[in-house]
Amino acid sequence: MTSGPVHGTWERAPAARWEDAFLSGNGHHGALVFGDPNVDRVVVTHHTLVRPNGGEHARPPELAAELPALQARLLAGDLTAAESFTDGRPLQWVQPFHPAFHTELRASGDPRPRPRTRGRAASDPYRRAVDFATGEATAHADGRTSRVFVSRADDVIVQYVTAPDLTQDVSLDHRLPGAPAGLAVGHGAVRTPEGALLTLRVRYPGSDRAYTGLTLVAVEGGRTTLTPPGVRIEGAASVLLLTRVRRHTGEPDTVEEAGALRALRALLTAQPYPDLLARHLAHHRTAYRRVTLDLRADPADRALPGSALLRQPGNPALLERLFAAGRYHLLSASGLLPPRLTGLWTGDWDTAWSGALTTDANLNLQTASAVPADLPEVTEAQAALVQRQLPDWRENARAVFGTRGVVAPAHTDGESGLSYHFSREYPLHLWTAGADWLLKPLVDHDESQGTRDPRTAAALAETALFYEDFLTRTDDGGRLVVVPSYSPENRPAGGSWGALDAAMDLSAARHALLTAAAYHPEHADRLRALAGRLPAHRVNADGALAEWARPGLDDTYDHRHLSHLYGVWPLDEINPYDTPDLAAAAHRALALRGTENDSAHGRLHHALIAARLRDADRVAHALADVLGGDYFHDSLMSAHYPARNVYNADAAHTLPAVLIEMLVQSTPDRLVLLPALPADRPAGELRGVRTRFGAGLDLTWSPEGATAVLRPTRTRRVELRTSGGARPLDLVAGEEHVLTLRTW
Repeated sequence: MTSGPVHGTWERAPAARWEDAFLSGNGHHGALVFGDPNVDRVVVTHHTLVRPNGGEHARPPELAAELPALQARLLAGDLTAAESFTDGRPLQWVQPFHPAFHTELRASGDPRPRPRTRGRAASDPYRRAVDFATGEATAHADGRTSRVFVSRADDVIVQYVTAPDLTQDVSLDHRLPGAPAGLAVGHGAVRTPEGALLTLRVRYPGSDRAYTGLTLVAVEGGRTTLTPPGVRIEGAASVLLLTRVRRHTGEPDTVEEAGALRALRALLTAQPYPDLLARHLAHHRTAYRRVTLDLRADPADRALPGSALLRQPGNPALLERLFAAGRYHLLSASGLLPPRLTGLWTGDWDTAWSGALTTDANLNLQTASAVPADLPEVTEAQAALVQRQLPDWRENARAVFGTRGVVAPAHTDGESGLSYHFSREYPLHLWTAGADWLLKPLVDHDESQGTRDPRTAAALAETALFYEDFLTRTDDGGRLVVVPSYSPENRPAGGSWGALDAAMDLSAARHALLTAAAYHPEHADRLRALAGRLPAHRVNADGALAEWARPGLDDTYDHRHLSHLYGVWPLDEINPYDTPDLAAAAHRALALRGTENDSAHGRLHHALIAARLRDADRVAHALADVLGGDYFHDSLMSAHYPARNVYNADAAHTLPAVLIEMLVQSTPDRLVLLPALPADRPAGELRGVRTRFGAGLDLTWSPEGATAVLRPTRTRRVELRTSGGARPLDLVAGEEHVLTLRTW
C-alpha cells in the first residue's frame, strides 16, 4: 500500500486488446505493450507514419475570386450561399495515421498464442505495470521479466527480456488489423556481433513512399540462429531489442541506420538496459515529476489495479491516477508533433478520423494543461508544428480568402498544413479562428516565462495581417462583419453552416489583434483600432450568449462543440469579475447546451468552461459523466464515446486541465484559488502548478481552510480572487509567499 498518489498503473493479466496495452512514447516513437509472456508483442508507432491517400498532393480550393460575391449574398440574407462556395471536390480526409509493425518474442516451439483470460489464479505471480515516472512498461511471470520504454535521450524503443534459459523466436510483423492490401513488404535478417539485425520495409501501394523498421537484437549468452525472416535465441540469459522506424521516399540507408543502433549499443557498459534507462530518465522523469495531485485517497484503493478502480468512478484514487496518467500520456505523445486524436498510438490501420491532429477542439483541449501542468515539452511540440506549417497557412489565406497572413486548417496529418478537408456539412475551409486557438497556449507559455518567443511573435503578426485584409465588410451601422463565418461544427437553427459573426470568430479575431498589438507595439494603434470595430457579443431571447452575434441567427443548442464560449475558455475575454453580465449569459448558454452524441471532448470542454464560470456543481456533473460512462480502457487511455467506443486521447489528455482549472486559474494579472471545487473533493494537495504571471504554486486545502505557497520568478502585483472577494497580492521575485485562507 502507498501513502501518496500512485504514479503508474497495473493489471493482473496481459492485454487482450491493443486498446488495453500499456503505452510508452517519446513524442516521436510510440510503443503499445501487451505484456504476454507467451507471445510478447510491442506495437511500434511513429508520428510520421501517415498513409498516402492523395492528401499529400491536395491543395486548398482556389476560391478567392468568388469571395466578394459570397459575402454580398450572405449580407443580403441568403443563409445558404456558402453551400456553393466550393470547387466541387468530394470530402477528402487527411492522410491517415497507422501503426508500423509489432516486434514479437514468441516462446520457441509455441506456434500459436495460448488462450488468455481476464483474470488468473491468486497464486499466479503474473503482473504487468507501467510506471509513469520512468515511462517503463513491465511484465513479470514465472521468472521471466520484460521491460519496455521509449527513450527521450536516444530516440529508440528499448525492450529488455530476462529469464532463466531464455528461448525465443524474434520477428517483426506488419500484419496488424486493417492493413491494406497491396503493401510491398520486404524482410531482412543478418548476424551481428551483438546477435542479429532485423529489418522490415513496407512500401505503400501506388506510392514512392515507404517506411523501414530496424531492430538490433543484442543477446547475452546462449545461441543465436537466423530463422528468416526472424531469429531464434536459445538458452540466453537476456535479450535487448533496440528498435527504430523511419518513413522515407526511395530506398532507405539501412546500413547507416543499423550502424547508428550498433554504435549506441557500443556506447553502453555491460549493463546496457540500466545505462539506456538512466539517459532517458534525465529527460522524462524530470518533466513528469513537476506537478502532482493528491486527493487524500485511501491507500488500499491506491493499490488496486486500474481496471478495478475504473469500476469505482467516485473513488478519489481513480481521479488521482487519471490525472497522473493524463500528464504521462500527454508528455509521451508530444515531441515531433503534439498529440493526435489517438495521442501517439494505434494498433489498427483503420484509425478513426484518420488519427489526425484536429484543431477545432480536440488538439486544443488535449494541450490545455501544457502551461499550468508545467509541460513545456508539449508547448514546444505545438510551436514546432505551427512553425513548420506557416507556409501552408499562408497558402490557405491566399487561395480561399485572397489575403496576406495565415489561416490554420481544422485537420492536419502533421505533414501538410493545407486546408483541403471540407464538405457541405463541414465547411472547415471557412473557419478563420484556428490560428488564434493554436497560438493561445504559446502566448500562455510566454506569459508564464516572462519572455516572448520570436516564433510566436512572428505567427501573431501574420495572423493579424490576415484579419487586416479580411475584415473589410461592414453593416449599416459601420461595424465590421465577419463574413463568411463558421462556428465549429454547428449551424444556426433553420440555417446553413456558413454564416456571419460567429461568436468564436469574433473572440478569436479580437484576441489575435490585441495580442499581436502587445507583441508588436509599433503596430499597436492600428491593430487595436481594428479590434475595436468588431461587433459585441449578442445575448439572445433566452438570456444566453448567442452562438452568432448576427440578429436573426438562432441557436442550435444540442451540440457537442461549445465554440461560442471560446471567450470564456481558453480566452479571458468573458469572466465573472470583469464582465459579469456576459459571464451570466455564457453560463446560461452552457446550461442550455446539450450533449448531442456524448463525445468525451464535449463533456470535458463543458467542464473547463464551467470551472471558469465558478460552477462547481456543473464541473462535478461533467466529471461524473466521464468517469461513470466507461470512457477509459485498462491502459487508462480513453475513448471518444461511452462504452470504450473509438480509441481517442481527448478525455485522457484533457482531464488534468479540468482538475487544475477547478482548483487554480491565472492570468498575467490575476490568481483565482478554488474557483470550482466540487463538494466531493473536500481535501487535497496540488503541487508545482505554473501560473501565467510567473510563479510556481502549491495548494493544499481541507474543510478547515487552504494554504497556497507561491514561488514567483518576477516581481509584480496581481489580483487575488477567492470566494471571499478580491485583494491585491504583491509578489517579489525569489521570495516565497504563503497565503492562508480560512474560507473559500
